[in-house]
Amino acid sequence: MTRSEIREHIFKLVFRLEFNDVSEMPVQLSRYFEDVYRDEEAEDGQALKICLFSEDEEGYIKGKYDSIAARLAELDDIINKNSKGWDVSRIGKVDLAILRLAVYEVLFDDDIPVGVAIDEAVELAKKYGQDESSSFVNGILASVAKSI
Repeated sequence: MTRSEIREHIFKLVFRLEFNDVSEMPVQLSRYFEDVYRDEEAEDGQALKICLFSEDEEGYIKGKYDSIAARLAELDDIINKNSKGWDVSRIGKVDLAILRLAVYEVLFDDDIPVGVAIDEAVELAKKYGQDESSSFVNGILASVAKSI
């Protein structure tokens, strides 16, 4: 699985935070990983369930999600400071999840170059957001990047 695909799964988990209490998220994580199996048929006709993640990938996704969830208030504060005239309560849920993930990567994940984190966030915004999402996300992340 590519880093972009892994990032997309992390985004989907961060997005769930908007609809579930933090205390419900362990159950949501379990459900998410139960749903990532692909049905295939063996040569003898038996049904097989193939997991889309390796154990390492699943561990990485869970670990990064946990790190983002633990810093949610801090990430939201950073987003608020860098989004002129916007408060996280007014930002669309998709854009907010993308921003939380990307701000975390820009500021706290030394393995990911800042430019890559921003580019990947813009791509997620193009795929999942509204027409103006990619510009909005890019603008806020550019402001965050300038502040470091």
